[in-house]
Amino acid sequence: MSGRVLVVDDDRDIRDLVAIKLESAGLDVETRPDGPQGLEAALDGSWAAIVLDVMMPGMSGIDVLRSLRERGVQTPVILLTARGQEKDVEAGFAAGADDYVTKPFSPRALLARVTAALG
Repeated sequence: MSGRVLVVDDDRDIRDLVAIKLESAGLDVETRPDGPQGLEAALDGSWAAIVLDVMMPGMSGIDVLRSLRERGVQTPVILLTARGQEKDVEAGFAAGADDYVTKPFSPRALLARVTAALG
């Protein structure tokens, strides 16, 4: 498998875990620690997929996602979040998410979802 994946999460342990799992599948992974840096990287890079936390300092993942979609960025985005209530899931999809994964999560299941998003 190949492709560039951006992982944006303020929790270093989760960022590292996701990056290691995706890299083990042959993906090129870059990470960012917050919403503003994630948005900047998402706009500057050519990404096959983006894994995006929702609750982050500076700018929420929902705001990052809305900004990307408003600018015409159609890169598949998988939200990875502790917010699992139905209203949160609906808000994520309404903002333009392609998939929604709740924490705690299975790294193998997340890899499968990223693989599916890559087509």
